[in-house]
Amino acid sequence: MREHLSLAGNDLHVRGLPPRDNPPNGIPPGDNPAPNNPNPPGDFGPLSVGPDASEGFGNTHVMYPVGSEPPGVQAWSGWPIGWATPNGSPGWMGQISGLVDLVFACLDLNSSVLATMPPYEVRDDQRQPPLPWMTNPEPLVYNAWTDFAKELFWCYQAVGEVFIVATARYADTGFPMRFMVANPAFVSVEQVGGVSRYSILGTDVTADLLHIKYASWPGDPHGHGPLEVAGARILAAEALTRYATQLALAGGIPWAVLKYPRRASRSQMAQMQADWIAARRSAMGAPAVLADGVELEVTATSPKDMALAELQKFSESRICILLGVPPFLMGLPSGGDSLTYANVSSLFDYHWRASLRPKAADVMANLSGWLLPRGTDVELDRDEYVKPGLLERSQAYDILVRIGAMTANEVRAEERIGAPLPTPAAPAALTVVPTPEEASA
Repeated sequence: MREHLSLAGNDLHVRGLPPRDNPPNGIPPGDNPAPNNPNPPGDFGPLSVGPDASEGFGNTHVMYPVGSEPPGVQAWSGWPIGWATPNGSPGWMGQISGLVDLVFACLDLNSSVLATMPPYEVRDDQRQPPLPWMTNPEPLVYNAWTDFAKELFWCYQAVGEVFIVATARYADTGFPMRFMVANPAFVSVEQVGGVSRYSILGTDVTADLLHIKYASWPGDPHGHGPLEVAGARILAAEALTRYATQLALAGGIPWAVLKYPRRASRSQMAQMQADWIAARRSAMGAPAVLADGVELEVTATSPKDMALAELQKFSESRICILLGVPPFLMGLPSGGDSLTYANVSSLFDYHWRASLRPKAADVMANLSGWLLPRGTDVELDRDEYVKPGLLERSQAYDILVRIGAMTANEVRAEERIGAPLPTPAAPAALTVVPTPEEASA
């Protein structure tokens, strides 16, 4: 069976069977009759599944016509109630949207934080004026740099690789002037003589494509992300989430049961339950009174235990760690002692140092080598995410001004405090009037 993708009316065959002129079993397609078919093959036409098969009964392109989109995934008659149908969206986005919400939250946090860090150019340790693509790398596709950067880091983490295509180049230097992120589902990679070749919808784009891998090894044409090894954790978290949902829909587990020694009708049971609730509301903390042999039996298993909440939190915490997000930021237990204000305030710095900075350094280093000449780098400004409070910054500015490393106007510009202070005028030169003795001499 051939895998078939369609985008904007163009057919893309990602992988397929050997050519029709070289069948693997020596039997050409179209000459093999259907099994247990009493009619000769000519009655229904040849059973062909090749790329040039025409439409019609017994003569279709595998399961759907070539010119149409693949049909959405639907449950057939007899589909088990507990089974969920896969998401019908093509490509990696359809796979991500079918995962637990925690995966989306972690990917969104990392990519959103990195996308809001403005890029800047550095040459010889000196910050340079911004280039046009640092504002918007492709105005026909994006509204701002943040749109591009969020797609970039989302693909980098979720898929394990990101493909960036140059859409325009500078005439003098040949470096990319505009570029965009390509959907990984429509990029085909193959090794030719040890060199990776890239094509999109059958068009070779190797000369204009940058391939950034999250993790890989020699000879592997694709990158691999953390979600590839999180399969068991994600399945466990998804199953526990579905179980907790079904438990809640079923009414949960009562914390106690009223036991009556004799048979009772439904109306009598409802009346006993209502009497118990009314008595507890009016008792104001006084002990309850059970008459006529009624006993209150507290269930040994609580709803929290029945929902397997601790196991669910553990699975979700491991997913957070795989994606480089401190579990505390997702509302999950940190696994250690209770956090104080001091280490909560440094949690963002830890998130940057342990997770975001390695990702940003890898991606921006690849972009620098593709977009800029040697010796020039592009980096992300992390200050808005990890900078300390105003009091701590003021103390640092005071030291820097006193040692002459900064001026008051530079501090105002850094903190965006109004217009710069006026430069004090130089003192007027003093005129020395000589005495009569000095004048006569």
